[in-house]
Amino acid sequence: MVKGILRALAPMLFVLGAGQAMAQAAEEAKPAAESEKAYLFAHMMKGDYGTLYYSISTDGLHWTFLNKGKPVSSDYHGHASIAQGPDGRYYLVGNKSDDDPLIRFWVSDDLIRWEPFGTYQPDLAKVKNHPHALQRIGAPKLFFDKPSGQFLLMWHTPNVPGSDEDPERYWASQRTLYALSKDLKTFTAPPKRLFTWDMATIDTIMQPNPAGGYCAIIKDERYPSYNWTTGKTIRITCGPTLTGPFPEPGPPLSPNFREAPTLIRSPDGGDWYLYYEQYAGTSYGLSMAPRLEGPWYQVSGNSGIPEWNRYEMTPGARHGSMLPISRAQYDALVKAFPN
Repeated sequence: MVKGILRALAPMLFVLGAGQAMAQAAEEAKPAAESEKAYLFAHMMKGDYGTLYYSISTDGLHWTFLNKGKPVSSDYHGHASIAQGPDGRYYLVGNKSDDDPLIRFWVSDDLIRWEPFGTYQPDLAKVKNHPHALQRIGAPKLFFDKPSGQFLLMWHTPNVPGSDEDPERYWASQRTLYALSKDLKTFTAPPKRLFTWDMATIDTIMQPNPAGGYCAIIKDERYPSYNWTTGKTIRITCGPTLTGPFPEPGPPLSPNFREAPTLIRSPDGGDWYLYYEQYAGTSYGLSMAPRLEGPWYQVSGNSGIPEWNRYEMTPGARHGSMLPISRAQYDALVKAFPN
């Protein structure tokens, strides 16, 4: 009798077992959008240069414009770059313009309300190996290094004026400078050049390398030519410490005439997403790699054919920075800046 009951139950047990296996497989295959991870893109917009706007994403690939397309701050101005400090608060850096002698900081507990935090005036006359630096501070960027407990502040400064006949000599003289600080109140030394090689660089960002050391993602600011085929492209160089030394960067990760790189990792931690702007405000491109060392390839998007697009960016978004946030922070931003 027992055997008969077991024979009768066998199909049901099989279905239940199969159902559990299918449920487990479905759980494992849940899209990243259902995870607890999310992303914030703080950026400006075409036609509203330097003003702070927000877009958000749950998968790092498809972005939603917040606040009905209106700015999220009436005070901030700059190329938005955000770093989370040792106190858990978020620090935002900018300036009024390249002519502004001050680099300005804001602070926030929640990424919703930003308050002025302080200023820093770098002494550009004391930059070694960059004589006659012009009083120009381009696109300050901020990174907090947990191992050393220091903020790395980077920007670009030229030392040759441009002209209507030859504006490129101004851009060709741009060099990435940096200063270090524990608290963004006191800076340990005059600014220095980050790279020793003789190449124009702007829009530099820093990323710890899981393989060890650090990688700087830069824009090669030389004008494209047969001599400089990498001009106006995004490139990467990796070194042993926060400040190098960094070897000359590798091949382009983007087409020519791209700038303002920003880097995030996929929700599962498997891939790197490198976004860059096709200026001025034309569109955003995306390159992807399993490691910072590559191989990198360009992802299809902004094609005009939705079926071909692997990613969707806020139309008209310009220079900014992306950072991972929690799903709770994502929900709070949606509530604070609803559409």
